[in-house]
Amino acid sequence: MNWNCKSTWRQSKKNTLWCLLGCSIGDFGTIFYFQNIDHTWSNYEVMGLAIVNGLITSIVLETIILLKQMSFYSSLKTAFGMSFISMIAMEISMNVTDLFLTGGAILTWWVIPIMLGVGFYTPLPYNYWRLKKYNVSCH
Repeated sequence: MNWNCKSTWRQSKKNTLWCLLGCSIGDFGTIFYFQNIDHTWSNYEVMGLAIVNGLITSIVLETIILLKQMSFYSSLKTAFGMSFISMIAMEISMNVTDLFLTGGAILTWWVIPIMLGVGFYTPLPYNYWRLKKYNVSCH
């Protein structure tokens, strides 16, 4: 496989950024919420819920974006058909980074950019590979 196609890298970066936006809304929103309330949840429970919410918000965002091009059913089906593996890898890598750097389920001004960077670069090669595998050509 050709790993040097600039247009495929560009498209895969664009796709990954949209996924990162959707995932981080649910993920960060959940962690922020639990940071600001009294609760009895463990960090692992909060992070698990953050991952699930990140996946949900990513699918919702992708569906909304795709509605400009197709019907609701087709948009939702396409959003679910997009790489769930990529989304899960993104979510887990972001939360493991948070766990490693802060002890977990803590958002600080300095950890957010690191989490976003790790969340972006973790699925990027897989997203590139998927574009190439399904014959999205460089033009």
